[in-house]
Order: sequence, then structure tokens, then C-alpha cells
Amino acid sequence: MSMKAHDRGHYPDEPYIPAKTSLVELTVRAVVLGIILSIVLGAANVYLGLKAGLTVAASIPAAVISMAVLRFFKTSNVLENNQVQTAASAGESLAAGVIFTIPALVILGVWDHFHYWETTLIAALGGLIGVFFTVPLRRALIEGSKLQYPEGVATAEVLKVGDQGAGIKSLLGGGAIGAVFKLADSGFGLWAGIYEAAARVGRTLIYGGVNLSPALIAVGYIVGFNVAILVFIGGTINWFVAIPIYVAMHGLPEAESAVDAAYQVWSAKTRYIGVGAMIAGGLWALVQMRGNLFSGIRSSLEAYRAIKTDGYSSIARTSRDLPIQWIGLLLIVSLIPLILIYLYIIPMVSIAVAMAIIMLIAGFFFSAVSAYMAGLVGSSNNPISGVTIATILTASLILLGMGIGSADGPAAAILIGAVVCCAAAIGGDNMQDLKSGYLLGATPWKQQAMQMIGVTAGAVVMAPVLTLLLKAYGIGPLSVPGQKALAAPQAQLMASVADGVFARNLPWLFVITGIVIAVIIIVIDSVLKMRESKFRMPVLAVAVGLYLPFELGSSIFLGGIVAAMSNLYFAKRRRKAKSETQQRAVQGHQDSAQRRGLLFAAGLITGEALLGIFLAIPIVLNEGNNPLALGLKAYAWPGAILMLGVLYLLYRLSTRHTGRDSNDIDTAS
Repeated sequence: MSMKAHDRGHYPDEPYIPAKTSLVELTVRAVVLGIILSIVLGAANVYLGLKAGLTVAASIPAAVISMAVLRFFKTSNVLENNQVQTAASAGESLAAGVIFTIPALVILGVWDHFHYWETTLIAALGGLIGVFFTVPLRRALIEGSKLQYPEGVATAEVLKVGDQGAGIKSLLGGGAIGAVFKLADSGFGLWAGIYEAAARVGRTLIYGGVNLSPALIAVGYIVGFNVAILVFIGGTINWFVAIPIYVAMHGLPEAESAVDAAYQVWSAKTRYIGVGAMIAGGLWALVQMRGNLFSGIRSSLEAYRAIKTDGYSSIARTSRDLPIQWIGLLLIVSLIPLILIYLYIIPMVSIAVAMAIIMLIAGFFFSAVSAYMAGLVGSSNNPISGVTIATILTASLILLGMGIGSADGPAAAILIGAVVCCAAAIGGDNMQDLKSGYLLGATPWKQQAMQMIGVTAGAVVMAPVLTLLLKAYGIGPLSVPGQKALAAPQAQLMASVADGVFARNLPWLFVITGIVIAVIIIVIDSVLKMRESKFRMPVLAVAVGLYLPFELGSSIFLGGIVAAMSNLYFAKRRRKAKSETQQRAVQGHQDSAQRRGLLFAAGLITGEALLGIFLAIPIVLNEGNNPLALGLKAYAWPGAILMLGVLYLLYRLSTRHTGRDSNDIDTAS
């Protein structure tokens, strides 16, 4: 059925497909395609997350791919496409929960490889628990709230206008460019992947660098200028203030080069400033939304009591969730294998049960936090790392108080954090998808079922992909000769926090410095909020910049600049528009062009990430050596020149008028 058959000038709060209209949503082809995309996009985001410490929501590219495939079936419809993206986006979100925590077990030396069944069960159960916890919150946070859920709204809009497969060219074009960059850099070794330099200035050290990765440019474009510049500010504070001060006071560490010296100081000392900032930022996020959380839970329970009294027949199709009694039963069942996993790590029943209780409480609370924060800032900016740090730190201190030592304690804390992180990541994603469904007129329980299918499918491939990347590139401090190890910044952070608590050697001075910086940022942001400023300073964005290597944050900043330039271009055009008709035409052009830019950026990320995984295969088969390398001396300047070309193309795509109507998002040249 054509989506246009239902286009009757609807308002944002009215479903695109009326509640009384029943379309087929759950089909075999939708389930199969959703499973495939969950696996592919989940694997791609494992690579991206290990490299940059960030993942990007996959709902929009999944929706575009689904529309391109299902358009060959005459009976497909918008709600079926929505079910596909619901399952597919689960793989991406689950990847965030896994790569932020599970690699910490390898970094700590607890594992020497990624154990398949433990990794799969933790990922699957954590993700399913996230779905279970957020089901009761849907009515309060979506139907009864003004939360925006920006990516959910964007996905719904893409599905509405995508009945002719609009946007697939932009997505594929970006994918091809991202793949070519990755092949030339990590495959053939035609240029160095980072343009960086450092030099001694007097008694101190100054470093600067840019990662020549189109995927990072795309991340900056998607999150926007506000978040991108805050990440850059955080990096500037660490690399241009903290590191020079430390070197001036303590001298330059022994290293082969000034660049290596800068990284040594960051790795051993100043990155803990980011730890402190994330801890404070995560706690502040909880304080900010405490009232909404508890009122939402109360409203949800009242709604379910009404359903129990009057029955489902009195509830519209677009308001039917999975039965709450099923959710409670599934939640209890899911705890049993988790307790067994904890017993495997620490063979003490009382400790394993205590760990499960800590996980249950933290999982519910932080899944709700994630669901709420996704409504404010979107899934891509959701502070999953902050809530996970708070969980690991709290769990570590509790386990330490229970007499658990440094031999088992860090691993136990990481396992608790891993389940909570997967639950929180899926919790935010689930609400984003349910928002799309709410706007489109989907049936909630069917989306919740597809989310569970997507979680299970994604969980199956997490351990093999992690093992492949570990053997091909290395992860964190575990390097492979001739390859630049994937930084895994979030996993290293989790390992540092857990190990530091039990070893009692956490560098508290730097942690406290980060907390102080976070408090200052919070105060500044509060002032901006009172003045109703459009520019805000969410503390966790600065905290991420404080922790990431500078070359990653600077590349993200460049993408944010392109997003800002695109907005300025259209702001200038609106000022020149003399009539209301011209204003609407400019707005239509902006929506079309920036959606095209968004899909191109999503393609850059997907292409680079997927090729990174494919390149890992020959490297692993060749015992860690890259058989594609040409053996040339790699300079950074060729990649830098081509990166400027990518920046220009992204700007042109996000501003140029195609000469078609405002719904056309394909053409840009």
C-alpha cells in the first residue's frame, strides 16, 4: 500500500496510519531483513565504537535500506518498514552496550579472548532486560510527554517520504567513499591515518592532530555543531592545558617522539580528568530527571491497572503494549542465567545474588534514565557511558565493602556494568523506535517483539566480531604488529575505574579535577538555560572530549562545522525571503538537503565500518600481517587533501538545491 494513500495533512501528534486502519506489520520478510540488518549494522558499530568511543543511531539508514528492498514487494507498507528498522537499530544499540564494557575484561587480562557464550548471554540478556524495563514507560514518556525523541521523529519522516526509495543514492555514495578511504588507509597503506605533530615549547609540550576518517566527520555532522564543539572544547582543555601543565611540572616522559610522550601523559594521567567529569555528569543527569522518572512510573502503573479492569478491547491498536504480566515473568526468568554467569566468575552464591540485585536495581533505574535522555538529546548523544561509569564505580565500592579483593573484584564490577550498559543502550533505542511507531501509527507490542528479535540476532555476532578485530588490529593496549590498535576509549575507561578502585591506586587528583571542571560546566549550562540560550553545554559532551584522544575530537569538530555552515546558509536564505511562500520554499529545501546530508554521513560511517571488518579477515588469516599493504612510506598529506574534498562534498550535499520538489533527497552533484 502506498504511504501517500494516507497523507491527509496530518498533524505531528496524529498517527500517520489511523488507529482504526489495520496494515500487516509483522511478516516473514520483515523479520528476516530486520535480523540481517541488525547483524550487519551491529557489527559495523562494534568497529566504530572501538575506534572512536562513539556509535551512531542506525534507524535512518536501516529505514532507507528497508524501503529500497521492500519496495520490490507490492504488498509492503510503511508500518512493515518501521518494523524492520526497529529490529535493525537494536543491533547498533546493543553494540554500544557491549563495546563500552566487555573489552575491559580483555584489557584487564581476565580474558585472553572474547568468550562466546558469556559475551552472547550478557549482551542478549542485558538487551532484553532493557526492553522489559522500558515497556511500562512508553505511555508516560511518549503518549503522555512532550519529549522530542529527535531521531525517532527523523526516522518517521524518512519513512513517510521514502515510498519511492528516496535517499538510497546518498547512502550508497557515502558508503562507497567511506569504504575507499578505509581500503586506501588500512588496506593498501597509501597514507597515514592521522595528521598529527607535537613539539617541545620551553619546558612543556604541545600536541595537535586530526584523524583522517570520514566516519568521524560524519559523526560530527550528525550530532551537530553544539555537541561537536563541546567535544572539541573538552579535548582542548586536556591536550592544550592539562598535558602542558603536567609536563612543565613533572618533565617529559621517556619516549621515541614528542607525539608518543604526549600520549603517555594522556594515557597514564590526564585521561582520568575525563573519568571524573563523566562521573559527575552521569550523576547530574540522574538529578535532572528524577521527578520525571518517578511520575512516569506512577502514570504507567495507573494506566496498566485501567487496562486490567476494562480489558484490551477498550484500548486502541496504537496503544497496546506487551502484557505487563509477561514482562514481569520474562524479567525473572532472565535473572537466572545472569546469576549463573556471576557464579562462574565468583563461585559464591551470596555474592552472585548480590551482584544480580545490584544489576536489577541499576538496570531499571538507568534504563529509565536512558529512555528519558534519549527523548531529550537522541540515542547518538545518550550518556550511556556516564551511567555505566556510575554503575561500575558504585558496584566496585559495594563489592570492595563486601570483602571482594582485586583478583575478582574488577571483573565482577565490569560484568554488572556490562548488563546495565546493554540494558540502558537498548532502553533508549527502544523508546526512540516506539516514538517513530507512535507518529506512524504502529502497534507497540509488535515493535517490542521486533526489538527483542533484533537484540537476540545482534548478540549472536558480538563475540566473533570482537575476536576478529582483536586479532586483526588489537584493542586498547593490546596491539598487533604493523597495525594501529583500536582505541576502545570507553572500555579502557571502565577498566581503569574498576581496577583503580580495587587496587586503591585510582589517581584521585585527576578524577577530582574532572569533577570540578564538570561542576563548572554544569553551572555555565544552568545559566544558559535560565537565559533560554539556543547554545547549551551538556556536561557529558565535554566529558567525552576530555577523555578521547584529541585527534578524534578534532575530526568530529570538523563535521560539526559543516553542519553549522549548512544551517547558516539556510538562515541567510530565509532572511532574504520576502514572502511566506518563499519562506516555506526555503524550509522545504533545507529539510530535503540536510536529510540528504544526513544519509550521506550515515553512508560514510557504514562504509568505513563495514570495510574495516572485511579487511580484518585477510589480516587474521595472514597471522596478523596485512597482505594488502603495498609497503610504501605513508604520509598523511594525501589523506588530508582528500578529507577536505569529503568535507566540501558533505557541505554541497547538505545545501544544494536539486531542482526537484522538497521531497527529493537523491540528487547532489
